[in-house]
Amino acid sequence: MAGHVHMMDVVLISQLSPHLLRSSVRLLISQGPSTRTIFLKHVQARLTASPVPFPDSHALLSSSSWGSGSDKRQEEELIRLVQSGFTAADMADHYGDAELVYANFRNRLSPSVRSQVLAATKWCVFTPLTQPLTSLFVLEKVKERYRRLGGRVELLQFDWYDYSCKDYLNILVELVRLTAIYPNLVSTIGLCNFDSEHTVEVCEYLIAKTGSVGIVSNQVQFSLIDSRPLQLMVNVCAKYGLKLLTYGSLCGGLLSAKWLGKAAPDIYSETLQLTPSQRKYHDMIMSWGTWQDFQSLLYELSAIADEHRVTLTNIATRWILQQPSVGALIVGTRLGVSNHVDDNLATFGFTLNAWDLDRIEALALGISRGKTRRLFSKLGDCGTEYRNEN
Repeated sequence: MAGHVHMMDVVLISQLSPHLLRSSVRLLISQGPSTRTIFLKHVQARLTASPVPFPDSHALLSSSSWGSGSDKRQEEELIRLVQSGFTAADMADHYGDAELVYANFRNRLSPSVRSQVLAATKWCVFTPLTQPLTSLFVLEKVKERYRRLGGRVELLQFDWYDYSCKDYLNILVELVRLTAIYPNLVSTIGLCNFDSEHTVEVCEYLIAKTGSVGIVSNQVQFSLIDSRPLQLMVNVCAKYGLKLLTYGSLCGGLLSAKWLGKAAPDIYSETLQLTPSQRKYHDMIMSWGTWQDFQSLLYELSAIADEHRVTLTNIATRWILQQPSVGALIVGTRLGVSNHVDDNLATFGFTLNAWDLDRIEALALGISRGKTRRLFSKLGDCGTEYRNEN
């Protein structure tokens, strides 16, 4: 662990995954200068009940354990993570009983530790609302997350299914107002999988209705392979003071030394047994370029890793952290099964220099960011693949 990374300089967002739930684990590591904020300076002011110092830069680590470890081993791992300074958890309303399990873990901690352990979750609307949109309706949805988490939601991220239905705008107005009225219920609001156009729409609507942007973040897919956020999203975030929480940054583990020098996989092979996530990211790689292009990128990342005496994944992670407007990066851990805490912390012990960045981006982004532009043109902006376009 680098000398400048201290316990309170590191924050973990974990998406719990006991073996009965088959849900994912997400870790959030933060690092940065002494200025303490959670994405924006105004956010910490809302955490008056149990203020926690947050650095300006964050790295969000996410992955799936899919429940191979025992409950006891997973709990032991959570304790170790908290002791190491990984103290926040990210879940969602549809991640099985993850919120309940995390609530049980958090509420059994001593008061002094519990006040430092934070919860982020999501309210995801994938289908049309079945009841009238009222302030009470939104409040009840937030209370449901609060009840399941056994306490305050430090960050509630909102995901919406269909931009043609504009109810999401008034829902977000109500959510932002709730952070002021009930700060001990929900502290901050973010977006999940919103594209650039509609992130701007949301911010402008909130400014018009509430007098401020109100939201603090947007969670999107972002990696050396999927660099679509560089097209528009990072500038939108800079304009409105938002931070990106990025997932898919290691392509389900494909961006690792394990795949260096390997032939293109048969994604449905019973021998390889790729996860659904890996099959998804393999498709993304094939949209980005060829398997040979991918191997060339892995070899370059490996060479740079050797120069810095870190791992290939550290390089891929570090690149994301050095991109504009990135607040957090999601990579994988498996509670009770494998432990990469020390390896992940190594990400904060070095910085990629201009020569490193040029070598990486020539292969990952293409000449004049040609690969980025082509992928954006082919797939659309951030989150388009999750939208209902009917």
